[in-house]
Amino acid sequence: MSVVRINAITVPAERAEEFEARFAARAGEVAKSPGFEAFELLRPSDDRGVYLVYTRWESQEAFDAWVESSAFQRGHKAHNTQGPVSSQSELWSFEVIQSEGAAA
Repeated sequence: MSVVRINAITVPAERAEEFEARFAARAGEVAKSPGFEAFELLRPSDDRGVYLVYTRWESQEAFDAWVESSAFQRGHKAHNTQGPVSSQSELWSFEVIQSEGAAA
């Protein structure tokens, strides 16, 4: 069964546009990674200020390989060179035990 990793990232309102632009600049990189299944960037629609970065992988090993890849390092280059946009980040880990798609 798939594994899900959700990065809960607190972003100050005045930096939200910059945060979204950084993700837009690296769009598509994760999709090239073996074992990758899905990605979603979720913008808060309430006053929380916490974005969720949702990724789903065929295995923990596939996720670990992505984190260790040069593509991951390139994708996080702005974070490393320009500093973080967020004020806090927390990684949540889940295993998919039930899944349902839209009816045809």
